[in-house]
Amino acid sequence: MTTLPAISEVRARPVVVPMTRPLHTASGSVSAAPLVLLDVTTESGVTGHSYLFAYDSTMLPALTSLVGGLAPELAGRPVAPVRRMGDLQARFRLLGMQGLLGMVASGIEMALWDALGKLIGQPVAGLLGGEPVMLRAYDSYGMLDPRREERALRNSVENGFRAIKIKIGYPDAARDVAVVRRVREIIGTDVELMVDYNQSLDPQEARRRIERLREFDLYWVEEPVAAEDLAGHSYVRRTTGARIQTGENWWFPRGCQAAIAASAGDFAMFDIMKIGGFTGWMLAAGQAQAASLPVSSHLFVEASAHAMAVTPTADWVEYLDLAGAVLLAPYRPVDGHVTAVGPGLGITWNEEAIARYGV
Repeated sequence: MTTLPAISEVRARPVVVPMTRPLHTASGSVSAAPLVLLDVTTESGVTGHSYLFAYDSTMLPALTSLVGGLAPELAGRPVAPVRRMGDLQARFRLLGMQGLLGMVASGIEMALWDALGKLIGQPVAGLLGGEPVMLRAYDSYGMLDPRREERALRNSVENGFRAIKIKIGYPDAARDVAVVRRVREIIGTDVELMVDYNQSLDPQEARRRIERLREFDLYWVEEPVAAEDLAGHSYVRRTTGARIQTGENWWFPRGCQAAIAASAGDFAMFDIMKIGGFTGWMLAAGQAQAASLPVSSHLFVEASAHAMAVTPTADWVEYLDLAGAVLLAPYRPVDGHVTAVGPGLGITWNEEAIARYGV
C-alpha cells in the first residue's frame, strides 16, 4: 500500500500583476490582477502551486490571512485533495463555504492536485481519468472601442480563434448595438460572437436590449441580470429566445443544481475557484451532463484546461491571461486552442517577477 506524503507547509503570497489586456466591464474595471499565489509543500519536498483571483486588491489581506489561518489545520495531513476539501467543508458547515472562505478552500484544493500530479509525474487531467486534449478557446475582451481595437480583434481571428467575447452594458442601449454591430463586421460571420453584460441590467431592460441584438447571431448572452437572480435569468430566456450563459458565480455544485432547477441558462460556465476546485467541478460537470448543458470555463486557464479535458459536455475555454506575468511558462493558445500541460497543473512561478509585483 502506497502512503501519500503529508502536507508540511501552506503559504500565501499576494501580488498585483499587469494584465496584457485590462478588463473593463459594466460593473467595474480591472487594470491589474490582484492574485494570491498559493504554495503547498509536502514532506517529500514537492510543492504544489495555484492562485486566487481577488478581483479587488482590498481583498488581498483577508485572503492571505485566511490561508494562514487554515494552514495549521492542514499540516501533517496527506496530500489527498478530495479528502482535504471534505475536511474543510465539515469544519465550516455552520458558516458555509461561499465567499472568501470558499475561494481559499478551492485554491488549496487545486494546489494539492498540482502537488499530487508532480509527485506521480502526471498532468492533473490524467489523474482525473482523462488526458490533455486540444480544447477550443474564445478570446475574451472587455468593453472596447472597435475603432481603437480593430487590429487586436483582427489579430485574434488571424491567430485562429473561432470565437470572441466582448463585454457590453453601456449606459445607452444604442451604444451596445453599435459596438456589437461593428465587432461583428470586423470578425465576420464565420467567427462566433458572445456578449457579456456582467449582471448590469434588470430583467425588463435585459429583455429590451437583447431583442435589439437579435440580428447579430450571438452564440450566447452572458449574465444579463444579477447572478443570484435565477428567476430573472429564466424570464429573459423565455421572453427573448436568446441563449443565456450563466454560472461563473455559482458557489459549489449546489449553485449549479439550483440554477438547473430554475432553468436559468442554456449553458453552464464554471469558475474553478468558486465551484469548489476540481472536486466541485467534477460533481457539477455530472449535473450539467444530466441536464444537457454545454460547459465553458471562466478564467484560470491553467487549471481549467485540465478540468475541461474531462468534462463530458465541454464547450469553450475562456482565454484571458491573469497570471502569465508571474509564470515561467504561461499558457498560450495555439491556433485558437489550449491544451493542458503537466506535470500537475503545469504551473512554475517566476520568482523574479513575484518579487517585483509582491505587495
